[in-house]
Amino acid sequence: MNEALPGQRIDKWLYFARVVKTRTLATKLAQSGKVRINRQKTDNAARRVRPGDVLTISLRGRVAVLKVTGIGARRGPAGEAATLFEDLSPPGKALEAARSAAGSVSMPDDGR
Repeated sequence: MNEALPGQRIDKWLYFARVVKTRTLATKLAQSGKVRINRQKTDNAARRVRPGDVLTISLRGRVAVLKVTGIGARRGPAGEAATLFEDLSPPGKALEAARSAAGSVSMPDDGR
């Protein structure tokens, strides 16, 4: 692997951008084949993403399209994470829908 190339592992980027709650979930998502980088399906959590790459993430029938605008150094607050991508999702299919499908947002239960 050439460290001179700017970029970051897809699982780390998904975690730093707060698409999923944990690095383990990010790795599983990347390995599941439900992430495309520039329209190419990937099942490798070590695949590198770079600024300008477009990610298509499919979760529970919902699709999020994110353009990578930056590489994260840490998992910071939501405002910092939002600077790492531009949401290109079709209207009504925003990143929040993908996040809730991934389980990063708690859903109301029936009280039992």
